[in-house]
Amino acid sequence: MRLKIECTGSTKALEKLLHSDVSSGRLQLDHVGLEGVQALAKATPVDTGLTASSWYYTVEETDGRITISWHNSNIVDHVPIAIILQYGHATKNGYWVEGSDYINPVTKDIFDKLADRVWRAVTV
Repeated sequence: MRLKIECTGSTKALEKLLHSDVSSGRLQLDHVGLEGVQALAKATPVDTGLTASSWYYTVEETDGRITISWHNSNIVDHVPIAIILQYGHATKNGYWVEGSDYINPVTKDIFDKLADRVWRAVTV
């Protein structure tokens, strides 16, 4: 999921926000990252709890672009467990285990909140 910001008219407020103190911006994204980890952990279907407790995030800055990503480190036999919980999977006996769409609603909520924060910051 990607957050894209478009505006018309003056972009001075947006430019000021985007070019403000990088460490401050990084701290704000760290806050968003932590919120995402907590929300994903809470939404993750629980059997042992290992997948729910294996969420983490990264923030990377490359070529003037900042990317925040959420990851899950619970991988068994090269299979990312968070993904098969999301989309479903076949068992060794040939049965299908239906997935549960728990990632998309959480990330949509996170990005909606982030877009709202950005909007408030540039319209002040």
